[in-house]
Amino acid sequence: MDQITKKKLVRNWFKTLQEVLCKEIEELEGNSNLFRYKNWERGKKSKEGGGQFRILENGKIFEKVGVNFSEVFGKFSKQFRNKIPGTSKNSKFWASGISVVMHMKNPHIPAMHFNTRYIYTSHGWFGGGMDITPCLKDKKLEKWFHAELKKSCDKHNKKYYKKYKKWCDEYFYLPHRNEPRGIGGIFFDYKKNNWEKDFSFVREVGITFTNIAREIILKKHKKNWTKKEKEIQYEKRGRYVEFNLLYDRGTKFGLQTGGNVDAILMSLPPLAKWK
Repeated sequence: MDQITKKKLVRNWFKTLQEVLCKEIEELEGNSNLFRYKNWERGKKSKEGGGQFRILENGKIFEKVGVNFSEVFGKFSKQFRNKIPGTSKNSKFWASGISVVMHMKNPHIPAMHFNTRYIYTSHGWFGGGMDITPCLKDKKLEKWFHAELKKSCDKHNKKYYKKYKKWCDEYFYLPHRNEPRGIGGIFFDYKKNNWEKDFSFVREVGITFTNIAREIILKKHKKNWTKKEKEIQYEKRGRYVEFNLLYDRGTKFGLQTGGNVDAILMSLPPLAKWK
């Protein structure tokens, strides 16, 4: 299969998943046409792709949720190209992906994050993952969440879950706080062994996230919460902000490759506190 076909298949999947997730979110909210859409283009002088971010704010369940799609191409800067595989001789790249961040009104529902991407330089690879960040401890939820991830990973390779869970635990960590961002999940990058199998796994991750998010929300969205629990949520969101601005690869990649600032920073919660 040639790269043009691969890029088209990947792009179409990410765009389709964006539609599916937005419809799922609106169904949970009990209303349609709730998202605010914004299309954007990369490149001031020449068109180098772009994307669309969709944001829903102040819903019944979602305080803020962003569902972003992008497809960009061009050349990496000299400063950035050394950090990306396959760019030693040629700085050209193509990248497409979907990114989702959910910040909930109810502090009993964890913040949820998911993204998958495909990047092509002199060769192509997949990356992505998902994780959740509860502000209130729930060991039963944690056990169920990881069991679902393992079940999904095991369909493709029995070694994936242990490997990608470890990677996630190491990645979503705040060294200056000496604490994890949440309860982990799975994280993978530079996945390029077998394109068909890797793409199948990437699609599985997207479907699994959709199902997990729905299940968690349906279980918890009617739970009552206290003012103290809401304050705990605000403080936990502060940690989320710290990670995304200081350490997140996606944030750095987007800002250093001319991505849309609003789309990149949509991961930030609407309100956070520090004490």
